[in-house]
Amino acid sequence: MEIKVLGTGCAGCKALYETTKQAVTELGLEANVVKEEDLIKIMAYHVMKLPGLVIDGKVVSSGKKLSLSEVKELLTKD
Repeated sequence: MEIKVLGTGCAGCKALYETTKQAVTELGLEANVVKEEDLIKIMAYHVMKLPGLVIDGKVVSSGKKLSLSEVKELLTKD
């Protein structure tokens, strides 16, 4: 599983990155968590509000600061 947190370095983006890493650890998932800060690459996902969360190439959230439980729910969806 590849997970990308899209953001330019704002507090909300950093918080989502840390929350996502914590969720992956707590769920015991085999996942690569990447923080994408390159605006050109972020724009390729057509995300207009940050932070964004991408799981295996699919945008699952944008413009929201997600809680730990919300991230866990997104990571365990089929």
